Amino acid sequence: MDLEKVFHMKGGLGDNSYANNSSLQKKVADMVKHITLEAIEEMFTATRPKSLGIADLGCSSGPNTLSNVKELVDAVENTNRKIQQPRPEFRVYLNDLPTNDFNTVFQALPDFYRELRKGRNDGGPAVYIAGCPGTFYGRLFPDNSLNFVYSSNSLHWLSKVPSGIYDEQGVSINKKSIYISERSPSGVPEAFLRQFQEDLSFFLKSRSEEVVSGGKMVLLLLGRSGPYHVDRNSYIYWEMLYQSLATLVSQGEIEEEKLECYEVNFYAPSKEELEEEVRKEGSFKVEMIDKFEQGIDIGSDGDKYSSYGQAVAKTVRSIQESMIAHHFGEGVLDKLFHQYARLADQEMAKQGLASTHIVLVLTRL
Repeated sequence: MDLEKVFHMKGGLGDNSYANNSSLQKKVADMVKHITLEAIEEMFTATRPKSLGIADLGCSSGPNTLSNVKELVDAVENTNRKIQQPRPEFRVYLNDLPTNDFNTVFQALPDFYRELRKGRNDGGPAVYIAGCPGTFYGRLFPDNSLNFVYSSNSLHWLSKVPSGIYDEQGVSINKKSIYISERSPSGVPEAFLRQFQEDLSFFLKSRSEEVVSGGKMVLLLLGRSGPYHVDRNSYIYWEMLYQSLATLVSQGEIEEEKLECYEVNFYAPSKEELEEEVRKEGSFKVEMIDKFEQGIDIGSDGDKYSSYGQAVAKTVRSIQESMIAHHFGEGVLDKLFHQYARLADQEMAKQGLASTHIVLVLTRL
């Protein structure tokens, strides 16, 4: 499954599923907001560009997109007042796959600009925003055009399902799994790792030509806590999805052959794997890297659901819905995620549910 063929993997189908996913992503991004803002402030203080190029890679199309931009602009504006430099202009590039709903973002721009100008007598900063559709596994921008790159909840998606999990006849060797699991042959995690290394290397090489010397990148993605690939925080959500699909197979709702050929283009790396790939590519220095766990906090949304598992299922559905509908048909979605909610409640009762996230700050050498 090629990444370009997936319908907006970060969102979902419909406003409700999208809003849920956007809320979860914002909670995680807010946990590292201070790191992101410190990184752009440090970059601006050190390099002091007159025209500041910012790219949000995997921007999606919800309220998070422009709120992120405003926070970055405000951080630079505050820093600029301290160092008393002429106000820079901002060139902001919003990137996602061509199937992303960029129109939703553009329709929100008048309110965004009004908010920027609020309480200012000088008209506010000059911020020029453009959409840039395409995969970030390749070049997107002109040489030396970016000073700061931000990407949240995107780089754990691979460009494609690893070819190494298929035999010579094109049949998956990863039987009874849709991701790396305890049932997977040893060649499966190796294939996923190779694909991740290839993709990340291509990502870094592409950005190295676009980011100026001294420019920074802040990357936030799902990861795992250690070297063992079957890390509960990274595989349990996929395992529950497989078990839910298998239940529908047993009920005659899904063909077994359909399930056996369904794989996900996802990989949760370790800190060490990320650091090693950055070192090997050689264009960036790791300024900081950290990992943290985040439980799925349903917060005030909890009143909408009959159980915690239902809230978890809603979140996962918002991420996977379009891919599942494309492969199995939309008719299975409600039954599938009813099963998923039941399994999530069982897991919560046993050990709880959380996810592992990794944040990196890189500087272009």
